[in-house]
Amino acid sequence: MLNIVLLEPEMPANTGNIGRTCCATGTRLHLIEPMGFRINDKMLKRAGLDYWDQLDVTIYDCYEDFLQKNPQAREKMYMATTKSRQNYTDVHYEPDAYIMFGKESAGIPEEILVDAQETAIRIPMNQAIRSLNLSNSVAIVLYEALRQNQFFDMQLAGDLHRLHWKA
Repeated sequence: MLNIVLLEPEMPANTGNIGRTCCATGTRLHLIEPMGFRINDKMLKRAGLDYWDQLDVTIYDCYEDFLQKNPQAREKMYMATTKSRQNYTDVHYEPDAYIMFGKESAGIPEEILVDAQETAIRIPMNQAIRSLNLSNSVAIVLYEALRQNQFFDMQLAGDLHRLHWKA
């Protein structure tokens, strides 16, 4: 199972959207304090719709608490940052990889990134843009990791609800 790690998220709507994406993909969500909202924030629930109770989510007091409770994350952590030299499509995501995203206003602190050059990843974008929306960034990278793992047991095809596809 893939893991999304949000370090000090600030915006409840983004976190709610990410939670909904994690529910849709069977991905575990890790939230690291301090957060810029309370977990019962109505914007969080609104963005996550009625899926929040189905979300596999754990909250940690700090980054060290997260690492202590998830020691395997040290070896399987990819860090999404605009500061990386390699693209998110350049790495191979293990089926139990952790993909970390920093807070909306500052990203992952350089004190954490400095030792992660090989596992730091970026989403290409125009130079004039500082960064993408956090929930969009999570979806982009997560779906690449899912694609590399043949989407696990996700539903790969759909049908029309009222009509049938024409042959």
